[in-house]
Amino acid sequence: MSQNPPDLRPDLANARIPDAPRAGQPRIGMVSLGCPKALVDSERILTRLRAEGYAISPDYAGADAVIVNTCGFLDSAKAESLEAIGEALTENGRVIVTGCLGAEPDYITGAHPSVLAVTGPHQYEQVLDAVHAAVPPSPDPFVDLLPARGVALTPRHYSYLKISEGCNHKCRFCIIPDMRGRLVSRPANAVLREAEKLVEAGVRELLVISQDTSAYGVDRKHDASPWKGGEVRSHITDLARELGRLGAWVRLHYVYPYPHVRDLIPLMADPDSGLLPYLDIPFQHAHPDVLKRMARPAKSANTLEEIAAWRAACPDITLRSTFIVGYPGETEAEFQYLLDWLGEAQLDRVGCFRYENVRGARSNDLPDHVPDEVKEERWHRFMARAQEISEARMAEKVGARIQVIVDEVDDEAATCRSWADAPEIDGNVFIDEDFADLSPGDILTVEVEEAADYDLWGRRLR
Repeated sequence: MSQNPPDLRPDLANARIPDAPRAGQPRIGMVSLGCPKALVDSERILTRLRAEGYAISPDYAGADAVIVNTCGFLDSAKAESLEAIGEALTENGRVIVTGCLGAEPDYITGAHPSVLAVTGPHQYEQVLDAVHAAVPPSPDPFVDLLPARGVALTPRHYSYLKISEGCNHKCRFCIIPDMRGRLVSRPANAVLREAEKLVEAGVRELLVISQDTSAYGVDRKHDASPWKGGEVRSHITDLARELGRLGAWVRLHYVYPYPHVRDLIPLMADPDSGLLPYLDIPFQHAHPDVLKRMARPAKSANTLEEIAAWRAACPDITLRSTFIVGYPGETEAEFQYLLDWLGEAQLDRVGCFRYENVRGARSNDLPDHVPDEVKEERWHRFMARAQEISEARMAEKVGARIQVIVDEVDDEAATCRSWADAPEIDGNVFIDEDFADLSPGDILTVEVEEAADYDLWGRRLR
């Protein structure tokens, strides 16, 4: 699974580097691979380094050392991480490895014995120690000032907000709990303070992420912490309500369909709550026997009834999900059940992965693995069905008036997203007339004039 935008590579970077380096200032490059949770880790590392007097290099040649934040979720992601490490070694030569794949140091050093250090996921102090050893800091307290938002690898107008680490589930195909540990939630007031600072620094959209967002606070027994003269519980409903009061869009990712998710839907239906009517729920499959073999949580829930109830309470809700085809033992009948379920569910945004073994995953030992050619054929059938659904649902938006946030403006158009579109993974809304005065982060209303399979074109309304 690859979710690595090209502009997060130091040799292709478009990231905002806070200041030009001063003479003699040590410089560190960063290659950030994997999911948005890893991206937040990269931002935290760079922010700490920036506070210690390091400059951030946008390319290999200008860096005194390079940090590669790796992904280890699938074997293909591990291979991509090893390739990125090799590229950094070739282009720079001084490489520090961290992230999920860092939980397997022998795997990394076996392929690249010349790396300077290997640290595991969210081991910020160990990464800093490795940087200090490779490139000693040389701070100047009079000029090395940290930007208000810290160092960010996303555009100025949106930011990922990590609310917890780890996961308590034991899905057979996943090794994330082995690498990142069990669920550890941040105190609610700590999350809110970070979010408030981001909004004060100009962020217009907060993308809430974790491994299991709807389980937020379970490990803390939903304890309360002081906030704004009162208290707020470490519970996703309470947290979402408070985040929505900060004045930015709030978008929820990686939400499991537990019963208490129903309590979020009225907030999403309230246009003044700030919580976008958007749920990113990793269903992974629909057939109960496949879900049982996956050891998925909430496997017995009647998800079609839940979806119907969500849409009844919030007709504008957008539902995104990801699925796996070709899981061990998946029969043609089980796959057809998934296609039929997808036709009934009518999900707005869908991603799909072909199953692959991951070293250490319990699913590797399951019987009846599906041949690669069958996985490929099912993937194409699944994506064709998903595209049909998306095309029809997008066509229904023609003539509607929707709010959009501007991501980019060039000579041809303003590229925007609606509340139905998360950055990097969903579609866009294009404005190709009367857009010259728009800037990234602007929020405005458009009337949809044209629709494609995944994207919309709209007319700006004054």
